[in-house]
Amino acid sequence: MKKRLLIFLIFCLTGFVIYKVTKKINLNFNYEVGQHLDSLNNVVVYYNGGVDNSSGRNTSSDNYNIGIKYQCVEFVKRYYYEHLNHKMPDAYGHAKDFYDKDLSDGELNKKRNLVQYKNGSKSKPKPDDLVVFSGSTFNKYGHVAIVSSVDDDEIEIIQQNPGPFGKSRDKIKLKSIDGLWTLDNDRLLGWLRKE
Repeated sequence: MKKRLLIFLIFCLTGFVIYKVTKKINLNFNYEVGQHLDSLNNVVVYYNGGVDNSSGRNTSSDNYNIGIKYQCVEFVKRYYYEHLNHKMPDAYGHAKDFYDKDLSDGELNKKRNLVQYKNGSKSKPKPDDLVVFSGSTFNKYGHVAIVSSVDDDEIEIIQQNPGPFGKSRDKIKLKSIDGLWTLDNDRLLGWLRKE
C-alpha cells in the first residue's frame, strides 16, 4: 500500500512540474518570444510563448509601470497609455484585479480611473473598452483584452498572451436581453472605459 501511495505521489508531482514548466516555455516554434503578431491603432501585440513566461518589466520613459512583457496586462496598459494617453492610478495587479466586484454598473473604478460596466449592463461595449475575464483552474490570474470592433451581435477583441497557440483576435457573442448588454462568456466579468 505504501509503495502505491509513493508511486501515486511521484506521478502527481511529476505531472505538476511538467505543467508548470510548459507554462513558461515556448511550445509553438512558428513564433519567437517578442515577435510582432498584430496591432490596433499602431499599438503592437507581441508573442509571449508560454502563458507564464516573463521577459522583464516594461516601463515608460516617465517611469510608469506598463507591465511584464508580454503578458496580457502589459498590452492593455500600453494600449491605454500610447493610444488613449491614460495612466492608471494603480499601475499594478493581475488581470482579474482590473475589475472591482464591489462597484455598481457605470461607477468609476478609482484604481484604474475608468468607468466600469458589468457583464449585463445598460451600456453596450464600445471599441477601446478593456474587457476583464476572471481566473480559471489553469489561469488563476484572469485575462484582459481590448475591444477592437462591435457589431449588432458580437464583439471582436484583440489580446496579447492567449497561449502559445491562441489567436490575437477573437469574437464573443453579444446579446441584448431586457435592455441589458451581455457578452456570452462565463468568465467575462465586464468592461472598463475611458470617458
